[in-house]
Amino acid sequence: MAKKVRRSPEAEAEAKFEFPAFDEAGFVTKELEMTVALSLASGFAVLLGLLSWLTTNAGLPWWVPILYGLLGLIAAPLAIQRLRARSSLYTKGDWAGLVALVAFGWLALWFVLVNVF
Repeated sequence: MAKKVRRSPEAEAEAKFEFPAFDEAGFVTKELEMTVALSLASGFAVLLGLLSWLTTNAGLPWWVPILYGLLGLIAAPLAIQRLRARSSLYTKGDWAGLVALVAFGWLALWFVLVNVF
């Protein structure tokens, strides 16, 4: 039978996990910055949706509104970086969320406006 390994009390004391100090000011700053970025992304989604709807109603080919939307998806993160000085705080997940908001907001608004009007 295997023998039990005895641990010293000093090793157990070192193994305990301690939470790092919470930076409240940094947390609030990042959350407020993300709120502004989400507002900007929502604005871009509305602009893209309206632009796509207007080009659809103008009788242009089907690929023109899609092209505008895809170009807007590329331009939105670049514009947010230019407009917000602290965009370096955003993580890759934050950027993915912003791009997803613009993409799905654009498509949703475009489809609703095309089907309503």
